[in-house]
Amino acid sequence: MLILFDIDLTLVNTHGSGMRCLQEAGRALFGPGFSAEGVDYGGRLDPLIVRDLLVNSGVEPTAEHARSLRAGYAERMHAAYNSGGARSEPLPGTHGLVESLSGLGGVTLGVLTGNFEETGTLKLRHAGFDMDRFAVRVWGDCSPKDPPHRSDLPPIGIERFASMQEGATDPQQVVIIGDTVHDVSCALDNGCRVLAVATGHHDADRLDRAGAHRVVGDLTRTEDIVAWLTDPETSNPISTQAGRA
Repeated sequence: MLILFDIDLTLVNTHGSGMRCLQEAGRALFGPGFSAEGVDYGGRLDPLIVRDLLVNSGVEPTAEHARSLRAGYAERMHAAYNSGGARSEPLPGTHGLVESLSGLGGVTLGVLTGNFEETGTLKLRHAGFDMDRFAVRVWGDCSPKDPPHRSDLPPIGIERFASMQEGATDPQQVVIIGDTVHDVSCALDNGCRVLAVATGHHDADRLDRAGAHRVVGDLTRTEDIVAWLTDPETSNPISTQAGRA
């Protein structure tokens, strides 16, 4: 089976470093009026966030401008982490869960995220995650569509996993773990199971209403979570702070 993790506020908390670096890069490139104010970013794809930032700041959203902003963003993220001006911290239980799942036969881990590869990798490494744990990696710019949509991403992960297994993959053997309704909807749109974690932008009630198969307050209950992830028919419930199972 394949388990795909979102990054921001699912595995790590960067305390807003990404948006700060994006805004700083935009101001260096396009002037002091460049602003992230009012731009929605929780659970969204980086290419869409970049486009919205450009439009929001009165900059023509050309491919060249988007590439420049992306490059400036990565440069500032590197500098911020190297100087200690940014931090990326693992959320409770995440290292234990990744380690436990990595040791199980028949389980492959991956990331499915709105992040660009270069900045998503930085966030994970600075939070102490070994990228070799994640054999399947689907990044925010992997969609072949314009405009891209998060629901375009699971089929890419499934196809990559199937090529590793040399055979077709049942979407029911794929679980997406994330903190927003966008993670929930992209899983449901593709017939995958979804474990939602209320450590990010959307609370447990909203994640439950969005249709998540399970909602947990955090990822600390390793044994229970592993049991559910690896056995869709398990009778072992996962309790949450909101009282769901």
